Amino acid sequence: MKKKKLLFIFNPHAGKSLIRNKLVDLLDIFVKAGYEVVTYPTQAPKDGLNKTRDDSKDYDLVVCSGGDGTLDEIITGMMQSNNKFPIGYIPSGSTNDFATSLKIPKNMIKAAQVAVGGNSFYCDIGRFNQDYFVYIAAFGLFTDVSYSTNQDFKNLLGHVAYILEGVKRLPFIKSYSLKVEYEGNVIEDEFIYGMITNSTSVGGFKNMTGKNVHLDDGVFEVTLIKNPTNPIELQSIINSLVLRVDNTASVYSFKTSHIKITSKTAISWTLDGEYGGNHEVVEIENENKALEIMVGNKEKIASI
Repeated sequence: MKKKKLLFIFNPHAGKSLIRNKLVDLLDIFVKAGYEVVTYPTQAPKDGLNKTRDDSKDYDLVVCSGGDGTLDEIITGMMQSNNKFPIGYIPSGSTNDFATSLKIPKNMIKAAQVAVGGNSFYCDIGRFNQDYFVYIAAFGLFTDVSYSTNQDFKNLLGHVAYILEGVKRLPFIKSYSLKVEYEGNVIEDEFIYGMITNSTSVGGFKNMTGKNVHLDDGVFEVTLIKNPTNPIELQSIINSLVLRVDNTASVYSFKTSHIKITSKTAISWTLDGEYGGNHEVVEIENENKALEIMVGNKEKIASI
């Protein structure tokens, strides 16, 4: 009987590099599950993407470990390949928003057991022009913090580092004049921030993406924040985001499967916490149930 093959891709520097202390235990779990294992520590940005895209066809299961950026690379590589094999995820980054949404255990050993012995969950994936994202595409205020914050700082403080780095930007808030088109609707306004999400958690904070969030319903949750004109408007925006109280005209919130955003100047975007390029025109489309991810109890992946 032919033995199953598993490709294990991991970022050795993610989080606090805890995987270095768990690696033997993880490999033991994979082998005991009946897999022949090939390990691949990533060496540079996009390394995991290229490895998955080029070699995943030779394996029955791809398991990755790292932060959301590592998961983004592996899923993008799988989407770019002609083969759609299951993906297991062992979170070991600073925040791990998508693992939280999928109810994947934070404990690495338990997550590894789920990766090889869990249940299949077919998850929506976002197409961003010619690129992909797993759970968030965002622009504006603070969005570059995740990829510009020093890695050692992130390892030390976790997602608090993002907040501290972001606070330093407050005196320099920039707004963007945008045309937003979705489902036959058109919005033209000045915005300081926008996020298109398929997640119950962003930046380590739950509930910020809205209510009734499902990861396989074919639609994104969209949040667009207008430029506040005074401190009272700013406070109402904060209350709306943190408490999910829809009592301000400064925040647009809606669901859609397709959105087009046009700017007069190129805007810097972040995809799953990684730099997504500068774009004047962005088209984002939900690819419903496009990829198979291993989870524990998929019945628990409920809406919020």
